Amino acid sequence: MSTNRFGVRTLAVLAVAGFAVLGTPTIASAHVSAQPAEFTQGGRATFAFRVPNERDNAGTTKIEVTLPQDTPLTSVRTKPLAGWKAEVVKGKLDKPVTIAGKEVTEAFKTITWTAEPGVKINVNEYQEFFVAIGTLPEGKDKLELPTKQTYENGEVVDWAQAAGADGKEPEHPAPALKLAPKAAGDDGHGGHGTTPAANSTDTHEASVAGSDKTARYLGGAGLAVGALGLGFGVGAILRSRRKA
Repeated sequence: MSTNRFGVRTLAVLAVAGFAVLGTPTIASAHVSAQPAEFTQGGRATFAFRVPNERDNAGTTKIEVTLPQDTPLTSVRTKPLAGWKAEVVKGKLDKPVTIAGKEVTEAFKTITWTAEPGVKINVNEYQEFFVAIGTLPEGKDKLELPTKQTYENGEVVDWAQAAGADGKEPEHPAPALKLAPKAAGDDGHGGHGTTPAANSTDTHEASVAGSDKTARYLGGAGLAVGALGLGFGVGAILRSRRKA
């Protein structure tokens, strides 16, 4: 009788532990990011600002991106998104810069998406705001795009911190694009010069969706492996108790 009771208690403990492990979501940094995030210097980029809602008591209603002024962009286009109004602001530079041999005195400064009444990014949701930009700077391996996230209760989270010298991610990292040098014969249009910017939106959306599906498949595989390991553990304990 005592052996049976011990076995029942053991199974209960293992079951609770197993569900705790299997039910725990993968820990991931939930912050505003650029997806995809790698492009070619001197080219164009079509990507999405991925914005998760991190508050349990308020939804996200506004996103404001600050564009670089030291390496200004000559083209900025937003993709229409139902329920959100996009506004791109252009203004004079404090100091003219030269791009491709031409002096530039004005540049795009900000992109702002504002939710229409009744629209917001709710708890446990995220939204993607697609944009096409160019020309990407040359001789620079990263383009940071500080972003402010405003909640319906007035709270503003400023995603503007640069990574430290040790490469450690800060608490509120700025979304950034990694810029790779041009390859021989590469005109720089599209991500790594492989996809024309004008036609790359759908490709990148599919890439983002594909990465999400892959994550779900890997998560499912992990759950299956965990359940299998739990079953082996229970079997081993029962066998050892029978021998005893």
